[in-house]
Amino acid sequence: MSVTDHHDLEAASPPLARIDSRKSKAASSVDVDTQDLHHGSSAPPVGALPVPPADKKGLHRALSARQVSMIAIAGTIGTGLFLGTGRSLSQGGPASILLCYGIVGFIVYITLLLLGEMATQYPVAGSFNAYATRFFSPSYGFALSWNYWFNDAVSVASDLVAAQLVLQFWTTSHTWVVSLIFWVFLVVVNSVHVRAYGEMEYWLASLKVITVVIFIILGIVVNAGGNQAHEYIGARFWHIPGAPFVGGFGGFARVFVTASFAYGGTESLGITAGETKNPSRNMPKVVKLVFWRILLFYILTILLIGLNVPWNYPNLSNKETTTSPFTIVFQMAGSRVAGSFMNTVILTSVLSAGNHALFAGTRVLYGLSVTNPPQAPTIFSRTTRSGVPLFALIATSSISILCFGSSFIGSGELWGWLQNIVGVSNQIAWVSIGLASWKFRRAWVRQGRPLSEMKFRAAWTWPWGPYFVVISVVAIIIIQGWTSVIPEFSAVDFVSFYIEIPVMILMYFVWMIIWPPGPPSPPISLPTDEEPVEGGAPARKSVGRRVWEFVSHNDAVDILTVDLKRDEHEENVEDLEDDLEREGNLKGRYRWLWRVYYAVV
Repeated sequence: MSVTDHHDLEAASPPLARIDSRKSKAASSVDVDTQDLHHGSSAPPVGALPVPPADKKGLHRALSARQVSMIAIAGTIGTGLFLGTGRSLSQGGPASILLCYGIVGFIVYITLLLLGEMATQYPVAGSFNAYATRFFSPSYGFALSWNYWFNDAVSVASDLVAAQLVLQFWTTSHTWVVSLIFWVFLVVVNSVHVRAYGEMEYWLASLKVITVVIFIILGIVVNAGGNQAHEYIGARFWHIPGAPFVGGFGGFARVFVTASFAYGGTESLGITAGETKNPSRNMPKVVKLVFWRILLFYILTILLIGLNVPWNYPNLSNKETTTSPFTIVFQMAGSRVAGSFMNTVILTSVLSAGNHALFAGTRVLYGLSVTNPPQAPTIFSRTTRSGVPLFALIATSSISILCFGSSFIGSGELWGWLQNIVGVSNQIAWVSIGLASWKFRRAWVRQGRPLSEMKFRAAWTWPWGPYFVVISVVAIIIIQGWTSVIPEFSAVDFVSFYIEIPVMILMYFVWMIIWPPGPPSPPISLPTDEEPVEGGAPARKSVGRRVWEFVSHNDAVDILTVDLKRDEHEENVEDLEDDLEREGNLKGRYRWLWRVYYAVV
């Protein structure tokens, strides 16, 4: 029987039969231990720094496939789409925004396929932060994890500032009060069981999906002549002065960071793997849907925004305020009431985005505290009876005090700075996923594990996927700050574009000081540029070369010794509760109604 046939039979078998099959396979391979093969001892190999999976004393696996799918959508549709597109349009024009969002969308899709392979195999709290530690470098994983935690914490502040911007559609007085109310609400929701978070995200994300679908239909109608002027718009705004590429190359490059901010949150679906029922089945399903979400919710929406809204529309993006292109299109369709309705939906979207960021940041900090050795104070690993890491939640939500700085700076300008910082942080996360995937795939092959044992494999991205993600994102990071240097240097903009890089380097060496690397692992076959000289002595190495060898040999994870079996998830009865319930519903008296229900959900 072929491998393909075996997988088909396993997929077609009942849930409990699949459990027995996988348990027997695990028992037959228990004597194969990569760690013992290469080290001959029980000491943890260099780089084997696992994050424990969720259990009864820690996080709870309580998120269903329905909720995880909507959480992923909630991470995709947020303030970046509803508000950030206005800033992108005003800075780059309709052509720049369409191209940049398309390029970044494709990169994100490949990135999530790479993440899906690891998250399905090892569904742990911490997600790609844990994978970077485990497969690439402990020091780099430490730097990345703290950077991404700060990213999520700042994202909460950014969303609270966005709430003030949205509220300015109606009033400009005391908008900070709304931020305070939202902040209290988010902390309360995240303080109860994870099911409360999942259920809230499900319904808020459903509202956002419905809104985007309505906007797409309405955008087509408005463009075709169903507007207050009863005029066909077509591509008129692509030919006004300055369009379609506003600001030339600088304007085009600048849109990359706002696009990265908009797509940020998609990678955090891997963080939910630690609290997802049956991740081996549910995670691949969610990841595979990302492409269609990007195509529908971003590319088509942005095309309609560029067609219906001129890049120089008043208050599209300035120091004090930012008007959503969605609100503008709804106003064009009829009345201010329609615009108010859209603005209300955007306000709920801001709430959902903040909820998502606070949840992700809390779980990242929890993951840092339960690694071995701990990369954060262990107090953040303490959970309530309902599985909520309360101290991690308090620490993450405290950073949101940044949102109140808008009273002194201006909401529009502060939101722009926060948007840049979060966008670059998202890009660093994508690079890190590429690096971790590169080492994970190499380790899998070099240790001789068959590819058929991978629970999910994006075959068409082998072997180029990780290289493409790393090279393309690094190139974007370099060029997107063009306007902060040319034609005139802006210190504030330059810092917002590039401050993340020196912070990452600093945090990298901080961990090397706190937890010095042990003796290097046995050398692996790598190309060298050393050439023997007279007398048999090796050629003299440059300072840069010696530093690189110290870092790579002492801190980089050895692909031959990293433990690929630890934390692998095996299905159990609790994982398959949803499957068993669904099978029962589809065989019952109302099976046709249940089929319609599951299709809609």
